[in-house]
Amino acid sequence: MHHGSPHQRSRRPHRGGFTLIEAAVATIIVGTGILGMVAAQQAWHRQNAWAERAAIGTRLGNEIREMTFNIVRHDPVTGASTWGPEPNEVTVLDYDDLDDFDGVAGNGLILSDSLGNGPLNALREVIPGMEGWSQEVRVHNIDPTNVNLDLDDGTSDMMRVEVLVYWQGPLESAPVSITRVDWIAPN
Repeated sequence: MHHGSPHQRSRRPHRGGFTLIEAAVATIIVGTGILGMVAAQQAWHRQNAWAERAAIGTRLGNEIREMTFNIVRHDPVTGASTWGPEPNEVTVLDYDDLDDFDGVAGNGLILSDSLGNGPLNALREVIPGMEGWSQEVRVHNIDPTNVNLDLDDGTSDMMRVEVLVYWQGPLESAPVSITRVDWIAPN
């Protein structure tokens, strides 16, 4: 009885495909790579959204700076005796001096989409498509020898304007501070 050559007896039949363990390891490796790419993409999207909001916030602050750049500090008629808008100045379109922009009773002026009065561009026009954005304008009298020292309203000819820009997205419970732009009034 012939049992074949020694080489034929030791050969096993060739199988195709992967074992279950090989397939599981390959799945783990590919899955880890995909999760890494998704996490990197999410981080990029978050960073991109932050950069976009920061750019918009800076633009909105600079729009107010441009708007107020060439107006006088105090009303030509009442002078520094009236801080904030004069009684006949009802909207931002009526504001003719810098202290008007500090709002009623020096509480700051809020220009927002939710109030229907902003945010504004340098031409005092509401910028369309700015849902959730707001500009808060504050005007401070400052000491001419120490620009970091705020004085009582109307007591100095030197002024600092501060614009705080906020954004409230649909998932935010309160407005988030995006940027602050401030400057010393030039005239």
